[in-house]
Amino acid sequence: MQSFARPPTDRQPFSAPLFPLRTVLFPGGVLPLKIFEQRYVDMAKDCLRDARPFGVCLITRGEEVATPDAAPPEFAPIGTLATIASWEMPQLGILHVATEGQLRFQVQKYSIAPSGLVVGTVSTLAAEGAVALPERHAPLAKLLELIAARIGAANFPAEKRYDDASWVGYRLAELLPLPLSIKQSMLEINDAGVRLDVLSRFLAKQGLI
Repeated sequence: MQSFARPPTDRQPFSAPLFPLRTVLFPGGVLPLKIFEQRYVDMAKDCLRDARPFGVCLITRGEEVATPDAAPPEFAPIGTLATIASWEMPQLGILHVATEGQLRFQVQKYSIAPSGLVVGTVSTLAAEGAVALPERHAPLAKLLELIAARIGAANFPAEKRYDDASWVGYRLAELLPLPLSIKQSMLEINDAGVRLDVLSRFLAKQGLI
């Protein structure tokens, strides 16, 4: 049983389990996970017991599922903390969890536990402040509303903020069929306006707005 630090409020480094995946989680996003590897089942149980988050990082090289003699995957140093909102175990050894994205973080260093779990020393990055969606980006909010209606409420955050530039940009970046490297760059951008400008140019080239 491993204990992890609770994220501090002053952005000091703390210890957190990391879950490298071939996906990018954004603040405020929802991410369902089917967990079956014992290291991650144990991680989820620990996080539930202690009401603590784990970190989701994009794999840049390697595989999600461990194989004998395989090296640990390489992953992006900036990820997003995830909290478990709900869970169920439909069959023994398989855990279904619904997670929600919280603050972004940066990995300072990491180690591999005997179980194969990646444990990082991370520090949180400042949350983007609420900024009104510029009028020129109103078509992006309209497009996001259409996407939300198509994917259904279960796959979309319950709280909707179509007038918030950061929220709209994050939701479009996670839902649009962008290359993972581009999604990661959208996560790492620290300016909601720049993120929306990039997404707007991409969508205009595709003829979607």
